[in-house]
Amino acid sequence: MATTTKIRPRAFVRASGGPRYAVALAVDALGTGLLRPFLLLYGVTVLRLSAPVTGTAMTAGIVAGLVCMPAVGRWLDRGARSTVVAASMLVRVLGVALLLAAPAGHVWLFAAAALFLGIGNQAWPAAHAALVATVAHGRERDTALAGARALRNAALGVGALLATVCLAGGTTALRALAAVTALAYLAAAALAWSVHVHAHPADAALAKDRDDEPAPRMLALLAANVVYVFCLNVPEIAIPLVLVTQFHASPVWPAAVFVANTALVVTLQVPVTVLMSRFSRRTVLALSGAVLAASYLGFLAATSLGHGWGTPAVAAVSVVCTIGEIIYAGSATALVTALAPAHVLGRALARFQLSTGFGLAVSPAVITALASRGPAALWGSLAAATLLSAYAVAT
Repeated sequence: MATTTKIRPRAFVRASGGPRYAVALAVDALGTGLLRPFLLLYGVTVLRLSAPVTGTAMTAGIVAGLVCMPAVGRWLDRGARSTVVAASMLVRVLGVALLLAAPAGHVWLFAAAALFLGIGNQAWPAAHAALVATVAHGRERDTALAGARALRNAALGVGALLATVCLAGGTTALRALAAVTALAYLAAAALAWSVHVHAHPADAALAKDRDDEPAPRMLALLAANVVYVFCLNVPEIAIPLVLVTQFHASPVWPAAVFVANTALVVTLQVPVTVLMSRFSRRTVLALSGAVLAASYLGFLAATSLGHGWGTPAVAAVSVVCTIGEIIYAGSATALVTALAPAHVLGRALARFQLSTGFGLAVSPAVITALASRGPAALWGSLAAATLLSAYAVAT
């Protein structure tokens, strides 16, 4: 058993990279919240592109961002930390600038903007985890990673709320939101760079000498992670799909589930991670799979209740799914940082982000394809795959 961590605010902020870095995370997430939910809308309404073309360009940007991850991992293994975090933010400034420069009907500039936004969005998680792993250790590091996720979700929610309010302004408002997003990314990059966190010179030299040494393979963990990350798209894709198409529920229900998911992550991510610190990270990650699988079976049971009780039952089970997501998020990256030797930490985190990004990229298509075959195919398949992944992690 591991020693349970306590939450000490001052030590917590220090372990998270310091006050300036915490502000950088909040500003960056606020900017992302302003733009990310409405990037498709920007392409369709401002640039007059068709929805399929816009969606394809956005997907290509995500995939291209994943291709860049090996280079990010090697950069981190040479000792860079806050510089890589700042670069992930600056590359998104370039992406937003291309959005603002793109004339109506110009798909290639929009695709280039999506590319740079995708690179920044994929590079940031690995760079951030490497920075936290450099300034904090043990269970304090796990708590710092959980705190950053809670802070980021809160800022994303505020940004999305502000953007929703501004949407009444039409095309002009969307362009203004993009400009504000670029300024937010720029300010966040300056703050992150000012922290000046690097790996210890001895570690950096060792990493350079061992540059060709492979990172730990962790194949079972990476394969399991592809399945685990489906839980992140359940509140955004699977639940709205079920509520709207099967139960013909009001759009208020999916929105309420999403808001509840965000609120629970913000309020419970740190306390639950601290509570779980008495167990090994591997055990906690396996437990999260069991909780997620139980929630998927709960969704399957809820869909059999019919229109009267089905909708509130799905909303209730979504709370269990969110708890599983919180346990997963608090243990997965922490387990990778604990398993990987210091001189290959960057490449290990890059591989983990590749598995996360791949899971997030394919999950919408898989979820919608399974949903078209009925609730048993959707929730039964997700439960079975997640239980198998949890077993792989545990053994």
